[in-house]
Amino acid sequence: QVQLVESGGGWVQPGHSLRLSCAASGSIISLNEMGWYRQAPGKQRELVARMNSHGIAYYTNVVQGRFVMFKNTPNMTVYLQMNSLTPDDTAVYYCHKETSEGNGYWGQGTQVTVSS
Repeated sequence: QVQLVESGGGWVQPGHSLRLSCAASGSIISLNEMGWYRQAPGKQRELVARMNSHGIAYYTNVVQGRFVMFKNTPNMTVYLQMNSLTPDDTAVYYCHKETSEGNGYWGQGTQVTVSS
């Protein structure tokens, strides 16, 4: 089993930044093949950023250039640095660990609200 706990969400004004954290524990040996997703009210959950098996992060067009996904392996924590936030970034953000079978593991999510 793998446990993922997100933190760092909150309310910010447009143009400001937030850093989300995802602390991983349990039967996990690598922070690669992990992703950040988000789900806005009334919308489907969507991928925001993903770190592949080589530790390289990729981003969707909507967040490219504004968000950065990185990891701290000794702390077993994955981060999502979010800059230049807009109201469209308002959502619950989830951390996800991919597995070779099944749907992987999800955290409980952390709310991000961007408004003036």
